[in-house]
Amino acid sequence: MSLIEKIASYWDARPCNVKHSKKELGTKEYFDEVEKRKYFVESHIPPFAEFEIWKGKNVLEIGCGIGTDSISFARAGANLTIIELSEKSLEICKKRFEVENLNANFILGNAENLENLVDQRYFDLVYSFGVIHHTENPRAIVDGAYNVLKENGDLRIMIYAKYSFKLFDFMRESGIDDFSRADEIIQHYSEAQLGCPRTITYTKNEAKELLSKFEITYMEKDFIFKFDIPEYIKGNHVVRDCFKNMSEEQFDEMCKEIGWNLMIKCKKQ
Repeated sequence: MSLIEKIASYWDARPCNVKHSKKELGTKEYFDEVEKRKYFVESHIPPFAEFEIWKGKNVLEIGCGIGTDSISFARAGANLTIIELSEKSLEICKKRFEVENLNANFILGNAENLENLVDQRYFDLVYSFGVIHHTENPRAIVDGAYNVLKENGDLRIMIYAKYSFKLFDFMRESGIDDFSRADEIIQHYSEAQLGCPRTITYTKNEAKELLSKFEITYMEKDFIFKFDIPEYIKGNHVVRDCFKNMSEEQFDEMCKEIGWNLMIKCKKQ
């Protein structure tokens, strides 16, 4: 099995956020609960995406998962095209649009071949949150995004930061104190379903190199998962002891220093 087949198989087995609700999969109640839970924990996503400003604009989302951000773009009135590698994820995303009676252009395919899937110089925004770092060839996707964007078009992505609280936490839990094994640790622990076949992390300098064709207008770290994971799996939001006495300001500052998400906005030069 090739690496790209392993990646697709991994996400088919457990699409991202698919277990955020115990209600019947595919129902409005299920999708509503998934969305509520996702944005409660990842409240930094809506202000980063700014869904509302893309009304009437051509938006390409690379990697939709089960469609929480996708449906937010569609509700806001964007002309949305979605490219997704995982057939199962795309199937659930399509169902979400059916439930809300909204439309998008759905494409099952590998975004590393972007220019063969969509028109060049067509999109006002290419958006990809937490996807590019799981691909075999991230540079191919970034270069493709550059070619399908209009002049002065926007690229907004989230990729994983190389050095983060998440890395330090898993090193502590696994009893490993050798930073040369950082990539190995993240590869194994990065997602809820262990053993992701491909996870790349980036320093800010590495991200700048990846995005060298673009003008970077914003780059910040964000997001530390502050909840107890066993309780979270049960549906409870119990703050871990190490964060309980922190002020919001202290926690926000910590996220900027050692957050897991590297949030980047770019312009096509």
